Amino acid sequence: MILLSVLPAGTAQLSGPVVTTLTIFAGTETGLWRSTDWGHRWQRIEGASGASDGAPIPFGAVQSILALGPRVYVGSETGLFISDDFGQTWKRGALTVPVSAVLPSRYPQSDPTVFAATSAGLLRSGDGGQTFAATAVRDTWVHRLEWPGPALVVATARGVLVSNDGATTFQGPGAGLPQGEVRAMALSSYFIVDPVLFAAVGATGVHRSSDGGATWKPSGLEGHSVTDLVWLGPFLYAASERGFFRSEDAGRTWAPLGEGLKGVAPVRVLFPLAPESGAEAFLGTAQGVYRTADGGMRWEPAGLKDEKVLCIGTFPPPVREQNQKNRRR
Repeated sequence: MILLSVLPAGTAQLSGPVVTTLTIFAGTETGLWRSTDWGHRWQRIEGASGASDGAPIPFGAVQSILALGPRVYVGSETGLFISDDFGQTWKRGALTVPVSAVLPSRYPQSDPTVFAATSAGLLRSGDGGQTFAATAVRDTWVHRLEWPGPALVVATARGVLVSNDGATTFQGPGAGLPQGEVRAMALSSYFIVDPVLFAAVGATGVHRSSDGGATWKPSGLEGHSVTDLVWLGPFLYAASERGFFRSEDAGRTWAPLGEGLKGVAPVRVLFPLAPESGAEAFLGTAQGVYRTADGGMRWEPAGLKDEKVLCIGTFPPPVREQNQKNRRR
């Protein structure tokens, strides 16, 4: 099913209406790129409006992309940028410090809370991202955010921190987690009843906690600087400077998935059709974007070969017709 999003009248467009099921964004060291044909061709987005001289405000190195529908958040070394028309036009957001990640509530209509991971710590907005204030996590880089509810889990330069009261107080890092920057983590899909999470610390590989971050044990890939972790069903995936790996036993053993990736340094991975179908994935690397159609067994280039890709993002997959029928019942 193709989902075509029609923009409001008068909205400036890059190239016609947005087909969200074919659109993918890539953040690189040099800025923001967009493909409208699922990674076959890429177009640089020059910047955001708002400069006094009328010139686009450059994104700089883009660290995170979160597409939720009409609204798309981009976090970069120059701050927060927002699009309200599916990525066609952009404006500068309320933050001008480096932003690593943005995470709004899963229920934005009733809860306008937005968290931002920044170089200055964790910031919180209570008005949908118009203004931000400091939280208890400050004066440290925050790299990743997960909000399974009620817990808020934060990956920082000081380890993994967990709050159960809306970012008022935090616990951690837990016992057994090595000192160092946590740049990647993955949580159980049922964290509220199964508080298992994985975190990657510096060059010490992956570590696992089965009690919500209170205690930790090593979980493989020792000596690897892991930059991304994704947990889909029985499979746990890890991207590191030394390759792309998969574990089928919750991190006890790991196998490389490297056909087509010789000499390539993976950075971030995206499974755009998850959780319904995790077979197709995009991999951002130091040598551009790669794509797989078989869960990572074989990879092929998908553009931007001269760019170091720091993050990839796309819109949520549309709800299948059968699911819609089930909801109406």
